[in-house]
Amino acid sequence: MRAIVSVIGKDRTGIIAKVTMRLFELGCNVEDISQTVMHGSYFTMIMLITLKEGLAIGTVGDALQSVAEELGVEIRVQHEDIFNSMHRI
Repeated sequence: MRAIVSVIGKDRTGIIAKVTMRLFELGCNVEDISQTVMHGSYFTMIMLITLKEGLAIGTVGDALQSVAEELGVEIRVQHEDIFNSMHRI
């Protein structure tokens, strides 16, 4: 199963490292990643990940919540199909 992980917040050192390390610990694979820093201070990142078999999206979201709180960012995890449906024109 694939999911979209989005991260938004004030830029700071370690955001990519901490988010991807937690995903690694869960057995997730990052298939694609895009990130940018807007106006020198606003960090945005979107990742396409594959979850290991049997791992629920809710479990990934819960695990990333502690990372989000530590970093002071917002992290959302959505099933790929839901993300695609929401962004279809």
